[in-house]
Amino acid sequence: MITGASGFVGGHVVREAEQLQLDLRVMARRRTGPDSGRRVVRGDLADPASLRGVCDGVDVLIHCAAQIGGTAEANEAVNARGTTALVAEARRAGVARIVHLSTASVYGRGVFRGSRPEELTRNPGSPTSRTRAVAEDAVLSAGGIVLRPHLVYGEGDTWVGPGLVRILRTLPGTVGGWSSLMSVIAVRDLAGLLVATALAPRSALTAPVYHAAHPVPVTAGTVLRAVADCTGTPWPDREFTVEQARTILAANGRSSSGLDLLATDHFFGSDPLWSDLGRAPGAGFDRGFQGSAHWYRKTLQAA
Repeated sequence: MITGASGFVGGHVVREAEQLQLDLRVMARRRTGPDSGRRVVRGDLADPASLRGVCDGVDVLIHCAAQIGGTAEANEAVNARGTTALVAEARRAGVARIVHLSTASVYGRGVFRGSRPEELTRNPGSPTSRTRAVAEDAVLSAGGIVLRPHLVYGEGDTWVGPGLVRILRTLPGTVGGWSSLMSVIAVRDLAGLLVATALAPRSALTAPVYHAAHPVPVTAGTVLRAVADCTGTPWPDREFTVEQARTILAANGRSSSGLDLLATDHFFGSDPLWSDLGRAPGAGFDRGFQGSAHWYRKTLQAA
């Protein structure tokens, strides 16, 4: 069963599972009927009572649903209490494996240079990341597996691309040449990793938590230039310090949270996941982004 099937990553996970012709069930807040051979069951993470029975007959649960942004209460209801209730239901139903899509934002702010999960300490700084850390704990206490991506790009992206466009259109210069290193992954690759983790033999998985990214990081400038090319945004020839950039963003009513991510290294060691699953990472960002450049071009130019 897959939760969050109508979301960015969850939708790609569903397509990956369908390509493998898996016996598939998706959980939705409203019954919409069968679609492409998948069975839809009603369940709302914000309403734990609605989860009763959703996991009956399920062997593997891939949990992609999450509240991102919004009120602190909404995050608590969906990410923390909702996931805890879903995990309890999965355990009651005898689900053999739970795979949970989390986020590297549970580490909070900092400089990250190739560390693995066991070498880092979570320090979430927002209601979303704090409650997603609670969700992780519920999954891990049940013997589940947690995957933490950083930046995810591809068709359906409503966070990374639009956020970068806002920075490009507001900030008339670069910061440190945008040389900081970023961990990124194409959404189709992330979907493949989630399904492969769900199906892998238990003996193949050597850790309860993995970073999910292409093992070769890219510079922030590489990602920003790709987005600038898609939107026809001229590349600036000025250079700012972080403080100057933060002032400009604030003067234009923009948050500096995206700046903080781009101006410091956020490179997370992800080799163990690829190795344990026996999968080759494939093309890096340059080729991977080209596969979705047409979609970004149509979407971001209209933003």
